[in-house]
Amino acid sequence: MSASRRATIADVAAASGVGVGTVSRVINGAANVRDATRASVLKVIEQLGYRPSHLAASLSRGTPRTVAIVVPHLTRPSAVMRLAGALAVLDEQGYDTVVCNVDTPEQRDHHLATLTSRHRADGVIVVSLRLSEAQLDAFRHAGVPLVTIDAPTPGVPQTLTDDVAGGRMAVRYLLSLGHRRIGFVGDTVRGAAGAARTGFGFVASQHRLSGYRQALAAAGLGYDAHLVRRGPYGPANAEALAAELLTRPDRPSAIFAASDTQAMGVLAAADRCGVSVPGELSVIGFDDIESAALLGLSTVRQPLADSGAEGARRLCALLRGERVSPLRQQLALEVVQRSSTAAFRMARRGARRAARARAGAAGAPAAGRPSFTLPGAAFWRSSFAAAGHRFYCARQPGVIMC
Repeated sequence: MSASRRATIADVAAASGVGVGTVSRVINGAANVRDATRASVLKVIEQLGYRPSHLAASLSRGTPRTVAIVVPHLTRPSAVMRLAGALAVLDEQGYDTVVCNVDTPEQRDHHLATLTSRHRADGVIVVSLRLSEAQLDAFRHAGVPLVTIDAPTPGVPQTLTDDVAGGRMAVRYLLSLGHRRIGFVGDTVRGAAGAARTGFGFVASQHRLSGYRQALAAAGLGYDAHLVRRGPYGPANAEALAAELLTRPDRPSAIFAASDTQAMGVLAAADRCGVSVPGELSVIGFDDIESAALLGLSTVRQPLADSGAEGARRLCALLRGERVSPLRQQLALEVVQRSSTAAFRMARRGARRAARARAGAAGAPAAGRPSFTLPGAAFWRSSFAAAGHRFYCARQPGVIMC
């Protein structure tokens, strides 16, 4: 057999001295195979590097086909919305789904290795995770169809949005309202080596910051590092970071947050510091998660559910043996204007002085659990919890969590 050709079940049968049906029974774990024959066939399978088709086996048994989705931080609202879109398509197409939630690089590597070495699924969707060249090679060698969502992946069908363009859109919108001192609240930046050791190397926040800087430069405004705050992802940390900006004597009149979750932390900080939204501060987020509309949060909408659905459709096409083109699918973004943004207007001197006095008395909140007093804040916290747990707790037919 040529080294460049993938081994087939017929190759295994010929090398084992048995029929194809016997090899099939060994693969499927049938009982009517002698132990010596089973051992011989398994040895040849290992020697030839044969990977049985999970799809063919499931069809021969009349059992449902299976797709695995590997997704980080499943309880985050954006991940929930992407997953919901993918599950709707896969259910419609008759696939069972194994959802692999990962919170550490070790969990990611374990799930990816299992899916390629044991061929547990007909196809795999990887969400928001960059794959190494070795991991991509493992998928190619195993013959497991792969698509990615929210992660550039060479040679693989991928569904993306342009985070740099989204950052520009957010800031251009604030500039159109007359704002010139525009703050930014986003994620901590790690070097490539540090990201590989300690996290997933997410770059969306950094790309949105690049768009922020580009929009300011295009408007003839300089970059002011004092207006940029970055820290660990989450509303509590975003609240603390925004409070640092809002207690400055020259505080910004608008803040662009790298995600809606962080924008909600900004809203909480404004409330605690006595800064009215949108009268004294405009706030815009990114994503358009479900709670954004309930809070009246202006945002850059990325089609989260649609990206999950498109990724699932593209994988289903691969599983039907169809060619997917183009490999890179880029979905459109749009600015959604709600009540957290308004045209810039100079606050009266006395009102600004009083606001600063209130902020000084309140002090910057600690980076622990935020104290939300905004109308609806209790609801968005509970809705996050409900959204995050619905795939864990619901007895949803055809979905397996791992």
